[in-house]
Amino acid sequence: MSGEYYFVEIAGSGAALFDYDNDGDLDAYLVQGDMLGAGKSFDDAIFKPQMSLPLMDQLYRNDLEVKPDGSRSLHFTNVTAASGLRALGYGMGVATGDCDNDGWIDLYVTNFGSNQMWHNNGDRTFTDVTARSGSDDSRWSASATFFDYDRDGWLDLYVVNYVNFRLANHKQCSSPAGHPDYCGPLSYEGVADHLFHNRGDGSFEDVSGRAGILSEPSSGLGVVASDFNGDRWVDIYVANDQRPNVLWINQQDGTFRNEALLAGCAVNMAGQAQSSMGVEAGDLDNDGDDDLFTTHLNEESNTLYLSVRRGLFEDRTASAGLDLPSLAYTGFGTAYLDFDNDGWLDIIVVNGAVHTIEAQFASGSPYPLVQRNQLFRNLGGARFQDLSAKAGKVFELEEVSRGAAVGDVDNDGDTDVLISNNSGPVRLLINSVGQSRPWLGLRLLGQQVRRDMLGARVAVVRSNGSTLWRRVRSDGSYCSSNDPRVLFGLGSNSAVERVEVYWPDGSSEQWSQIGVGRYTTLIEGSGHPIGAHQPTR
Repeated sequence: MSGEYYFVEIAGSGAALFDYDNDGDLDAYLVQGDMLGAGKSFDDAIFKPQMSLPLMDQLYRNDLEVKPDGSRSLHFTNVTAASGLRALGYGMGVATGDCDNDGWIDLYVTNFGSNQMWHNNGDRTFTDVTARSGSDDSRWSASATFFDYDRDGWLDLYVVNYVNFRLANHKQCSSPAGHPDYCGPLSYEGVADHLFHNRGDGSFEDVSGRAGILSEPSSGLGVVASDFNGDRWVDIYVANDQRPNVLWINQQDGTFRNEALLAGCAVNMAGQAQSSMGVEAGDLDNDGDDDLFTTHLNEESNTLYLSVRRGLFEDRTASAGLDLPSLAYTGFGTAYLDFDNDGWLDIIVVNGAVHTIEAQFASGSPYPLVQRNQLFRNLGGARFQDLSAKAGKVFELEEVSRGAAVGDVDNDGDTDVLISNNSGPVRLLINSVGQSRPWLGLRLLGQQVRRDMLGARVAVVRSNGSTLWRRVRSDGSYCSSNDPRVLFGLGSNSAVERVEVYWPDGSSEQWSQIGVGRYTTLIEGSGHPIGAHQPTR
């Protein structure tokens, strides 16, 4: 906080969990900001965070050690300098994906200003290829996602842009009590997102115009890519702040059409656009299709858009029990995770205000935006219980949380959480519950190119006839990137009959005799074909 109340100060930033060195465990990337304004330094700031590192993004290598008795020793080493990463921009978010099909995960960093594409050299170093790749966007970008929208085998890139705020057009806003405060997104003009098509030669082409993306300038913050209408082509859902959300349905010809209003996921059940920040997609009710969840400003409640038929959603927030617990909070990062491995996806939401909390301001707090984070347990059929008070002392902390990245950091079969805080310490939440129940972990790689097949859908068919669905993804949450492996908690029905995979190119295969309690790598083309038709519920 510089004291100038620049809008961008309250927005960042995110984090990533990804295996940058291909050693089988998840490393951490943390996005950083800076001081804004001519001649500004932290000596001038109202809130002075403790700094022991330079103001640039940081990369931490996971040095996980699994001992002969099965116990785990978890330790991270800062390898930023050795990696060649010099991300000095005013950071917002990070997307992960192998965009050149060389088997090593690359990074795309979004900034308030020019973005950066970092190529993974495969030797624990990175090279800035932004100019050569043609993937820069100089506007205020937030979240981004790698996905293969045209099914040509190369990951394309969707970049979400927020609003046309610059220091030169900074506006003065006030709190209801009359003292200076941060403005909201409607104080500035909305801008369009960007879609970059991967040419397959290390470069990207900006196809935003002919794809139809430029037709919907807005105030985007979160993005998730999935096949929402069941036609086996990946679509895009964008969470917009105080403007209607957008559902870009893939027309299979390189263009997209916004069908959010008709699909029931543009506005809430009252017909109101909300302050959408974070977003997640996944099968909350175990019926075979992805449900949407978005986080919002306090007094709005977060929103659950349950898929009632492929491509159609209903606001089921109230019946799910997710409305009242969220009214007092401003949610940002969010993720579906089966924290107790009972076979039902739960929800984590990380919170932090964007407008002054008057009680904290009156008490003299230099940073009057702090709130607690929340964990919601799925009781089955998309009904939830707020477990925050029982989830550990970390949920008693009051901080300004923004990003949330999920993944199995210690490879013990349950989902951990990396939380980034605005002007505060990062938090790594280690799950101590889920590994006690049966689980099955999968990594899905391509046949010709051994990269994570983002966009693939996976079904675990159990011996009792029930089926669990997950998708291979690294996107979702807020300005963050997740473990691309899929993890199935099996609960009491641990006997797995078969695993079915529906690949991004439209093909499908199945495997039997997949081991429980460990991670297995499935390579495209090594299973038994099951036809092109995806089972319906």
